[in-house]
Amino acid sequence: MYRLAKLQLFLPTLRPMGRLLLYKNRNLIEAGCDEAGRGCLAGPVVAAAVILPADFSNEILDDSKKLTEAKRNKLRPIIEKEALAFAVAFVSEKEIDEINILNASFLAMHRAVAQLNQKPEMLLIDGNRFTTYEGIPHECIIKGDGKFLSIAAASILAKTYRDEYMENIHEEFPFYDWKQNKGYPTKKHRKAILENGDCMHHRKTFTLLSKDTLSLF
Repeated sequence: MYRLAKLQLFLPTLRPMGRLLLYKNRNLIEAGCDEAGRGCLAGPVVAAAVILPADFSNEILDDSKKLTEAKRNKLRPIIEKEALAFAVAFVSEKEIDEINILNASFLAMHRAVAQLNQKPEMLLIDGNRFTTYEGIPHECIIKGDGKFLSIAAASILAKTYRDEYMENIHEEFPFYDWKQNKGYPTKKHRKAILENGDCMHHRKTFTLLSKDTLSLF
């Protein structure tokens, strides 16, 4: 009996191979938080916060980077419908240039948490660093989007909202190919910067062109 009780204390940290955990702290209202677009040359950084119900289950949901665009787009309305609360927040490229991308990522997550219509009792943060959100404790989890459903759900929302934003501004500047690269530093994106210069959506404090990339053209 003692051995069984002892094992149950560790159940939240155990998971079958390939399955994500629903919670880390059984008795707390947890919000998973993640961001998208941190390594991009253009566009905002976007973060999401998601609180899932205690009976939530989905066989497809995983780290957004492991899923196809079609699967991410399929999951977005499911998450939005079934979540107890969710919010998505943007930090612009101008703000990124002013406070740096690390602080902008934290700010985006803070904004998302602030918009939740239910206050969480714990924040599960994807990554190893975070600035405390006043009044709510947090735990940083490296590769958390591949371990906990709430963080994975946040990664899906952050990614799909940001991708949608980049596809919209692609129409204004089609030569940067944002519809495909979403602002990431692909060869075609950098070549377009070389040929056309940067624009209002680019992050001016980022290295848009370097000697190494110039040698590729």
